[in-house]
Amino acid sequence: MIKGIKICGVSDPKTLNYILNHPHPPKFIGFITNYKKSKRFVEYEKLRALINVDKKKVNFTSVLVDPNNEILEKIKDLNFDYYQLYDVDPERTEEIKSKYKIKIISAITVSSKHDVIKYKDYSHISDIILFDSKGYHKSESFDHSLLNEVPDELDKMIAGNIQIDDIPSFKNKNFMIDLSGALEDENGKKDISKIDKLLNLSAKI
Repeated sequence: MIKGIKICGVSDPKTLNYILNHPHPPKFIGFITNYKKSKRFVEYEKLRALINVDKKKVNFTSVLVDPNNEILEKIKDLNFDYYQLYDVDPERTEEIKSKYKIKIISAITVSSKHDVIKYKDYSHISDIILFDSKGYHKSESFDHSLLNEVPDELDKMIAGNIQIDDIPSFKNKNFMIDLSGALEDENGKKDISKIDKLLNLSAKI
């Protein structure tokens, strides 16, 4: 069964409020914190105001690509439950987790089986391992069958151009599912009707 849904790339109060008040809210909401190449990036002052809300029972996740000490110090008191780290080696991951007393989602970008086994370097540090495509900010895909040998007991999340209609195919998979691009309109903005469809569908699986 699906262990939870993450909606990533939320950047405006209207969308956030809709998700938080949905009858079937996701387990996680992600905010692009320091990756300016992403169309979903949220500037610090806007981000601080955006997430200063009652999260209810949703975990707020700061998505960070190779974060430096400056950004980590800047966001340390914001309303986050997890840091989702891209391009961060195990030693640095451990340092961040220890210093900021924060839960960690370690993102591993996958194009081959060799990439998948990198999870072993993080499994003793990270709370969740996220398997994503190499083009993560572009919502690209990868071959999910590469994950077939990843142990069921590992807390894991999967991303990479997953579509709403793909959700039923994960019914018997022990994954959390991370969506972003599939929930956007042709202008790259989050689409409330698509979010509603996803959350209602996932509640039935």
